[in-house]
Amino acid sequence: MRLVLLSGGSGKRLWPLSNDSRSKQFLKVLQDEDQQMVSMVQRVWGQLERSRLSECSYIASGKAQIEMLQSQLGQDVPLIIEPERRDTFPAIMLAAAYLYSVIGVSLEETVTILPVDPYVEAHFFDTIKQLEEVISISNANLALIGVEPTFPSSKYGYIIPNTREETGAGYHQVSHFREKPAEGEAMELIRQGALWNCGVFAFKLGYLIDILANKGLPIQYEELSRQYDILPKISFDYEVVEKAAHIVVVPYKGYWKDLGTWNTLTEEMSTQQIGRGIISEDCVNTHMINETSIPVTIVGLSNVVVAVSPDGILVTDKSASPRIKDYIHYNQGPMYEESNSGWSRILDDQVYEDGRCVLTKRIGIHRNKNLSYRMHAGREEVWTIVKGEGEFVQNGNFMKVRAGNVLHIPMKTLHGIRASSDMEIIIVQSGDGQEDIQTVELFTSWEEIAKHCLKAVM
Repeated sequence: MRLVLLSGGSGKRLWPLSNDSRSKQFLKVLQDEDQQMVSMVQRVWGQLERSRLSECSYIASGKAQIEMLQSQLGQDVPLIIEPERRDTFPAIMLAAAYLYSVIGVSLEETVTILPVDPYVEAHFFDTIKQLEEVISISNANLALIGVEPTFPSSKYGYIIPNTREETGAGYHQVSHFREKPAEGEAMELIRQGALWNCGVFAFKLGYLIDILANKGLPIQYEELSRQYDILPKISFDYEVVEKAAHIVVVPYKGYWKDLGTWNTLTEEMSTQQIGRGIISEDCVNTHMINETSIPVTIVGLSNVVVAVSPDGILVTDKSASPRIKDYIHYNQGPMYEESNSGWSRILDDQVYEDGRCVLTKRIGIHRNKNLSYRMHAGREEVWTIVKGEGEFVQNGNFMKVRAGNVLHIPMKTLHGIRASSDMEIIIVQSGDGQEDIQTVELFTSWEEIAKHCLKAVM
């Protein structure tokens, strides 16, 4: 069996900590077994490793998340890259083409799709292992996992089986689906034996390859990737699941939760406070997450979330937190980003009356990592190294740098830096015009940079 984890998300539901470059699955707000702060994707990947499933697992993701995934899970994490963000149907079909044409997976092999961020107990993955046998025994097009509901929720979709009785192999035939019913209807569905749809389903690889072929779409990954924009922007549930002739569901009785909103996420946090600040003793069920160095004080407020990041400040009643995506209309890019080489935080971004733009940011570069060899077409830079030491190159000339050094980089000047210890740099960019900064990048690895500059000297 092969597992494909879908890693997407627009970063809106957990704003301001999440943004377009750092979706909710990358927020380090949970604790692992060693009491270390981890993200949702780190927690799930750890569970896959302990269940001995990580060796057959892949993560389907867009280009924007590559460095974040490698930073949190390691350079060798198996990735299936989408050329652009569309929806779950294109993402899953592209993953199927990758497994078939690049990895060489048999058409008879079972593939299981699951979200990258479910909050589940370890034995959930034992249920996932059952799907391969269920697909084989039932001859179904699709096998799903349905969570036995603990309350009549209007936030989840429901899978309604034909009967409440399982077959001898531990699965039900599926009758139909109901998406996010009102609580009264949900209660009636539960009486009928309905299960929560947790977005996990399995199929034989050949089933999806046949769908691609019948639609006249390429079954080769590279070609399908080139034609990715012609795939319908629609969910897999609507395009495939609801049209399948034969579907079965395996019940899962255990803890499962979608940590997609602040109220559900804070229920699983082991501490009320992350970051600098104070919560008064009379606050009940109040959580604070502060990613800045500015202290935050909460006095006498109960059942609220206060989240602070370079992207903004959120103060919300927990019950109202799912509505946040309706109120985020700020015209700004991500103010905090992480990558495989380090991180960057925008401190200030100003446009003056004469049209001059000044952007100030603080960046961190991990030990033995580097920034690419690049130049900015419309802005000059001043770097002040505030921590660490490393090697700086400008127009092919190398020099050692350390904390206290100030570097001036004119417009259209090639430059890069490699950290020999963890580094932090304050960067001030300035130039005319309000257009986006145009950056020309020549080389990404330090080996390429050194080789190119050595040739230039010779």
